[in-house]
Amino acid sequence: MNIRIGYGVDVHRLEPDLPLFLGGIEIPSDLGALGHSDADVLLHAICDALLGAVNLRDIGYHFSDTDPRYNGIDSKILLSEVMNLIQDKGYRVINIDSTVIAEAPKINPYIPQMQKVIAKILKVEDECVSIKATTHEKVDSFGRREAIKAYTACLLIKD
Repeated sequence: MNIRIGYGVDVHRLEPDLPLFLGGIEIPSDLGALGHSDADVLLHAICDALLGAVNLRDIGYHFSDTDPRYNGIDSKILLSEVMNLIQDKGYRVINIDSTVIAEAPKINPYIPQMQKVIAKILKVEDECVSIKATTHEKVDSFGRREAIKAYTACLLIKD
């Protein structure tokens, strides 16, 4: 039995007149995340955690922000491709634990929907996807709503 842990983090700047995608869903907000793809920090942190657990580098290595194929791409597609890489190495997800840092909007009402979307892609039960939300108490760029950040830890097993 081979068990691996992984850790991922992602940050995106927030700007007006952009959509805010988080955990594979669009969340109503006056600010959205700026990025080459749909800038879903939660899915990007999950991708990095999974890739790191099996020593496949990071999301930027596989999906370069200079590659026009990934311009505006739905991050659920990226996570699905990462899952294919994980499965090709013989691993499956046991669980993930994520934290999103955003002053606003309130994320807690959307967590159950995000869990369902992510669990389906990861091929696990909803209860295996932990998502927490916190603020930075109006301190620094996150507290001033200039940016959004997500951290993820994952546990994988090779059967």
